[in-house]
This record gives sequence, structure tokens and C-alpha cells, in this order.
Amino acid sequence: MIDDRDALARTPAHDLALSCVAAGIDAAHPERVVRDSLTVEGDQLGLAGNVIDLGAFERVVVLGGGKAASQVAAALEATLGDRIDGGVVVTDDPVATDSVTVREGDHPVPSERGVESARAVRRAAADADADTLVLAVLTGGGSALLPAPADGLSLSDLQDVTESLLSAGAPIAAVNAVRKHCSAIKGGQLARAAAPATVITLLFSDVVGDDPSVVASGPTVPDPTTFADARQVLDDYDVDPPTAVDERLERGVAGEIPETPDGDDPVFERSRTHVLANGRTAIEAARDVAADAGFTPLVLASGIEGEAREVARTHAAVAREIRECGDPVSPPAVVLSGGETTVTVDGDGRGGPNCEFALSAARSLPPATVLAAVDTDGRDGASGGAGALVDAETVEDDGAAGRALADNDAATYLDDRDALLRTGPTGTNVNDLHVLVVADDE
Repeated sequence: MIDDRDALARTPAHDLALSCVAAGIDAAHPERVVRDSLTVEGDQLGLAGNVIDLGAFERVVVLGGGKAASQVAAALEATLGDRIDGGVVVTDDPVATDSVTVREGDHPVPSERGVESARAVRRAAADADADTLVLAVLTGGGSALLPAPADGLSLSDLQDVTESLLSAGAPIAAVNAVRKHCSAIKGGQLARAAAPATVITLLFSDVVGDDPSVVASGPTVPDPTTFADARQVLDDYDVDPPTAVDERLERGVAGEIPETPDGDDPVFERSRTHVLANGRTAIEAARDVAADAGFTPLVLASGIEGEAREVARTHAAVAREIRECGDPVSPPAVVLSGGETTVTVDGDGRGGPNCEFALSAARSLPPATVLAAVDTDGRDGASGGAGALVDAETVEDDGAAGRALADNDAATYLDDRDALLRTGPTGTNVNDLHVLVVADDE
């Protein structure tokens, strides 16, 4: 899974950090998660303590999108076999499937092929009826991969407002509040198209708090946000949207355009939602690896948010406290966290949140300490890697490191020091994973 692992694992602490990362990613892979979460006995589908009678439906279809959508579809086929009658999912990491059509889109900025793919998903939803069971597969990245411009908007409008919000450092919940109100599929509108079918939503969450309305912008669940909320996001992050987006939101605020369906809407009377995997899934697997290695695991939080370089400094401070005072645990220890940090882009370098996290932390890590910071999907922004593996010796010139951060060029700096961690697409996406190994003196 990890490229050049032997070279990266130059000390036992480095090797342990890599083992924790690999275990976390593997634990969240759809093949494993679906196998562990779903059971089939005859026509009875067991899911999270519930039993669904497949015999009550004339058709079972799989619909959805996200970075791991085709892997989930393939895993569902392996579990349900010929009980699946078809469907359509959209991804940027396709794998072979038997009955579910896999279409491609692009992430993080939506594309024209994504628009066509989203239309195919919506058409399939509209074909569902009261005798159809829809298994809605939604994973991280689904919001960009399922663009469906609302009436009066173009793809370029969606691209412009998405790029502006990401560059401004807006968290995913804020970005998605705007996306929902510029879409014909997000914010519960796919469920509206599928009604009166029974819709079971299966989530691989890449958002802090696992809010189903935020994962992939919630195409099949109630939307708690409004046009006014979307308008406020643009104001909060000082984003000047395309004219068509601005006009649509203003019309929505004025009540001239119907809101997305909320929790009282009857389209959700035959729907249920299950989170199959999230950031905690990866952290717990990494924790087990650390404990098996004789290190005391400490989970800080699975919902870390904030500016990547600022949060990283806090993690480095925790490492120093462990080494100097034995608090909150004594070494050897592994400190784990997850979540979604953000980057405010002021420069034009190459990087991503995890690379900035790693480089910022490396500037003040104590000796015998190693930090791995990765995006579990294997793609950390524009870095060309999943993240980075650093220690106290990674930064030899603090001035150069500071300039790299100022130019948002952390990946270039780390790559030059053989600290970039590459995995390629991992087949899953449950947000970021940070592994901080504080070893005994080496």
C-alpha cells in the first residue's frame, strides 16, 4: 500500500507509524467494511441490527457517488450477488463491477463528465418505484463527483464558487451548504427523485461528526440548511460568487425557489441511513497496532478541525509534553487523531492539508518522535501524495520551511527531503489520520 516503505521505515518508530497508517486505511476499505457490516441469509439482509426482506421488492438497485463508490458497489455485489438488479455510481477511482454501471467524474472541482454521470444517477432514481429498494452508496468526494447544476446555472458557475470556497479555507459543511442550493440532486433531492422507493443510505463518512446531510452534500437525506445559510457562507468567507449563483441564492432567500426537502418531507418516510465507516474506524485500527507493539495509545479526537499548520503545532506540543513530563502518558506512546483540517491558500505552491500539518509539526517535534499525517483516500490536495512522514530531523533550515508554508509549497519541501508519503488511491475515504509516535530515547 505504501510506496518505498522500506526506505521510509528507517527506524522502529518510523515503521510503527507506517504500520498504523496502513492498518487504519485497510480497516476502512469497503470490501472489509461491507463484509463485516452486512449479512445475507436467504432473502433476509441484515444491516446494523435491522433486517430487510429483499423478497418484498421487485428490484434492488445501487445508486450514488464518491471516491470509494465503485469499491462499495463491488463489495455489495460480492455480498448480495444476483439480488442486485443494476444501478449507477460515479467515482474518480473506478473498479470493475458486474451489474452496477460505474461512471466517472472529477474531484475536487466538478467536471462536464461528472454532470453527465450525475444525470445518469438521477435518471436511474426516477425509474424507481414503490417496489424498488435503492441502496444509496455515498462516500467522501461525492459532492464534487455528482454535480447537477440547478436550473439557470452552468458547470462553470459550480466550479468557480467551489474553487473560491476551498481557497478561502471554508470547511466542507460550509462548502456543501452552498453546493446543495446550486444543485438538482444534492440536499435530499435524489431521494425526492426516487420516491416512493425505499431508500437505504450507506455512508462512508469523511466529515467531522458524521452528519449524513454533509457527506456528499446529502443527496438522500433531509437538508437542515437553507438558501439563507448558503448566502451566509459566502459572506462569512468573503466569496464573490458568479452572478447566476448570487441571483439564485437571492431568489431562494426571497422564497421564489422551493427549499430543499427537510426532515418533515414525506419523501423520507421510507428511508433509513447507516454510517458504515468513518474516521474512528481508521483510528481504532491504528490504536490496536500501537498497543500490540507495546506502545500506550492515546486518542486525542477523531474530529480535529482548524487550520492545518496551527493544529499541527498543538500536536507537536503534546509530543514535547510526553517526552519532558510524561503527561498525559509516558513514552513509548502513540498519539492518534483524525478529522479534517483546512488550508487557507495564499501562495501558488504544491501541497495539501496533511503536508502542511506534517511540515508545521516537524519544525518543533522533539527527538525520537515521528509523525505521519495522511488523507485516507491517498490524495492530499495537490501534493501528489497521501501526506507525509516526518521527524525532528526533517527540517534542517527553519527559514526555508517557513517560506514553503507561506507559499503553500509544503509538498515540494517534503518531497525534496524524501518525506512525502505516497499510497496511490486507496479505495476508501474516511478523512485524515494523524499518527504521532513518541518512542523511548533512541
